[in-house]
Amino acid sequence: MRRLGAPALLLAATLVLAGCGGPETNKGGMPEPAGGGDPSTSTGNTPSTTPSAEPTTEPTAPATTAAPPRKAQVIVVPGNYAENPAVQGLVKNYPIYFSALVARDADIVKKAFPAYFYADVQLGIDEAKRSGWVMRPPGSVVVMGIKQEKFGVVRVQTCRSQTTQYWDPKAKQWALSGAKGVPQALDMIETGLGWTMYKIAPAGKLSCSKVRFPA
Repeated sequence: MRRLGAPALLLAATLVLAGCGGPETNKGGMPEPAGGGDPSTSTGNTPSTTPSAEPTTEPTAPATTAAPPRKAQVIVVPGNYAENPAVQGLVKNYPIYFSALVARDADIVKKAFPAYFYADVQLGIDEAKRSGWVMRPPGSVVVMGIKQEKFGVVRVQTCRSQTTQYWDPKAKQWALSGAKGVPQALDMIETGLGWTMYKIAPAGKLSCSKVRFPA
């Protein structure tokens, strides 16, 4: 057998060591991906399934987590007069007026209605404060009729529900403002912003005894 010289033996030993290195080598000379690890986790052009560490925009909250709608303080029922523009203005603006009565804050009316209506409401709120009476929602208002007045004024006759209660400080209990509802007439006028309350008018002989209120 032909004997290898010393240089050939040294070269062979070096190649063996390179192919069988320790745990810190690249496992048989196969190229490792950047950052180390098993090269089988990277497939070239195949998209990586590893989730991105970059922050993403906050997703829209699902409908089930949205805050529930606020319950209306008052329900306005136009009845057979839903097509009348003055009644439509009443339906739109009455909740603002009602919220002022509940809060006993005439400034709510002052910012949204004509001065005559503000003056009428202010008198009623001042009287409620002096008597210690507080309105309790929810309530409902049913339109009972309309009447044409002078100067383009339309008087809308309504009944406000008996479930609208007040605190009676003398009896120390909640009391009904009327056993079968409270009649109320409101004069409506047309402005540049549509129909709105103008004045609180006399209710006359309007009866609410047979009215069925939704609230």
